[in-house]
Amino acid sequence: MKIRIQKRMLLVFAILLLTGSAIGLLWLQPRWLWMKISPWLCPGAVFFVETDSPMVALTIDDGPDDTETHRPTTTHQILQVLSKYDAHATFFLIGERITPENQSLVTEILKQGNEAGNHLWRDEPSIKLPLPTFESDLLKTQQKMVEVSKFSDRPMAVNWLRPGGGMANREMIRVAQKYHYQVALGSIWPYDTIVPSSEFAAKQILSNVRPGAIIILHDRGPKGEWGKRTVKTLETVLPELQRKGFKVVTLSELLEQKL
Repeated sequence: MKIRIQKRMLLVFAILLLTGSAIGLLWLQPRWLWMKISPWLCPGAVFFVETDSPMVALTIDDGPDDTETHRPTTTHQILQVLSKYDAHATFFLIGERITPENQSLVTEILKQGNEAGNHLWRDEPSIKLPLPTFESDLLKTQQKMVEVSKFSDRPMAVNWLRPGGGMANREMIRVAQKYHYQVALGSIWPYDTIVPSSEFAAKQILSNVRPGAIIILHDRGPKGEWGKRTVKTLETVLPELQRKGFKVVTLSELLEQKL
């Protein structure tokens, strides 16, 4: 009887230990873990930059926010917060969301010193797309972005790609490289599309930030919820990063600091 009880206790302890370890990894998102899973998640992608400079890149996915009434909302609010704290970001834009109604918003992204990246045509997992569709969606979005940039006094250098869902296979990566794209994911994702709390996102980011980190946040979302949370998250995170001596920059600026 005692042996059975001991075995059960050991089993419970092992389960708790494994659960705790898994939770710890999900919270910390250590760089070695990203490098371990990168070959099957998105081979060749940039997850972070090795640097001693106190700089981090901020990336915003799924914009621009173009609601059913064609009135841009959360993207504009995000831009206001970035300007307030002298921070910059790389906005990964979805092609079908770049409309005549919000092209001025896209040019404002560039005007403020941010950069735009390609997030393909629709908000869907890229890994599920046939390769010809992936290539077509990439080029359609690129064309939309270049067309809009003509209305800006700052040219658009479309050289960053982030696949939808954060996954792509080797053939997709080769297609991206054929058009001179560098693929980027990130090293800090605060589960902002899953956990409906800007406080949780801010704490996760600030607990794990270090030089060379790439932060992933989202615009728009259902009824604008993701974008609204990002605004709140940035209002907490940006002044605290400033206080810690970090500069918040675009992906291209961060890459220039690579050791």
